[in-house]
Amino acid sequence: MDNRTNIYISCCNRLLRESVARILTKKTDFCIIESSSSGANPNSEISLTKADVIVFDSLQRLGETSILESNGHSRRANKCVLVAMEDDPKSFLAAIRQGVLGYVLQDASAAEVVGAIRSVAQGEAVCPPQYVRILYDYFLSHSLGAPDISVRRQFGLTRREQQLIPLIERGMTNKEIANHLHLSEQTVKNHVHRILRKVGVDDRLRVMEAVQTDALLV
Repeated sequence: MDNRTNIYISCCNRLLRESVARILTKKTDFCIIESSSSGANPNSEISLTKADVIVFDSLQRLGETSILESNGHSRRANKCVLVAMEDDPKSFLAAIRQGVLGYVLQDASAAEVVGAIRSVAQGEAVCPPQYVRILYDYFLSHSLGAPDISVRRQFGLTRREQQLIPLIERGMTNKEIANHLHLSEQTVKNHVHRILRKVGVDDRLRVMEAVQTDALLV
């Protein structure tokens, strides 16, 4: 019985595609079932359905692949890895939302690429160490600290303003919030000013207190 991991390589960059294929071919636990830049090959769809891990080199290529439905979910338990990616947190979060389990930067070594693909094949998630905090902060800003929906409607808070409230509660400065949300500091200042006006307080430290109080009264 062949216990090797079936790998489908779908990269736009030919040099990268051939390099990844050459590296993985040397590993006894991998089997390259397809290496292509497009879906022109009539066997590509069949290969995709047999793949355990699909390797991409761009978010655009990921979106174009027919194995993914319009809502970004896989039709089967395919595990996707993005390699040679730019150091861009926004692209990283976009990839996560599309179900990508592995995100490897363009300056990664061959060993790191192999390790990421192998880990994803085993059901693990892999990203650069510095992105763990980005993922953590993103989750935190969208978790229990967000205002109750009835309170959001009452105050007329925008989606972005809603995101700021739990960050303000944590005592983050405007600069820290700006870095966290990848906004300019002036934009954050404007958002905070509008939040204070809508909530009816003149101190940012009282924002969450006012929101929570109104949530209990609704």
